[in-house]
Amino acid sequence: METVKQDNPNQGANAPEQTFTQAQVNAIVAERLSRDRARYADYETLKEKAAAYDAAEEASKSELQKAQDAAAKAQAELDALKRANAVRAMREQAAKDAGLSTDMIEFLTGSDAEACAAQAKKLAERIKPTGFPNVKDAGETRTPGVTKADILAISNERERLKAIREHIDLFEE
Repeated sequence: METVKQDNPNQGANAPEQTFTQAQVNAIVAERLSRDRARYADYETLKEKAAAYDAAEEASKSELQKAQDAAAKAQAELDALKRANAVRAMREQAAKDAGLSTDMIEFLTGSDAEACAAQAKKLAERIKPTGFPNVKDAGETRTPGVTKADILAISNERERLKAIREHIDLFEE
């Protein structure tokens, strides 16, 4: 039988020492362990709940991340469409200012207003009529020096209409 001394600060210096048997020490230790275990009895349950909460939070985070990614992608597509529309409108305006038809816009490749305006001006100069004589189907050239007044002075209506058709460029404005 072992004896264990217990110091009790509340007892005076004259108090006799208390001794315990091994069975009593084991009982005291077992009682303290059971109190501590009782205090943390729900630890495993709380640990499982915390893990489930973390998993749910991660799952909702990934759903949130998916939604944010989809929103970012939609915003990027919207921005790209806005930029494309702005460039198209700028090219249309440059073509209009240069006197080009709308089917000539495809030849304007500039990405800013100045570049488009320069391209439109250059294109308009290149497609401008050069003053070459009109060529009939047979390859005959028209007689130089015929004016609008000369054609209108033709008395025969059929010949006048024929001359107008042949020299329609004199009547267009």
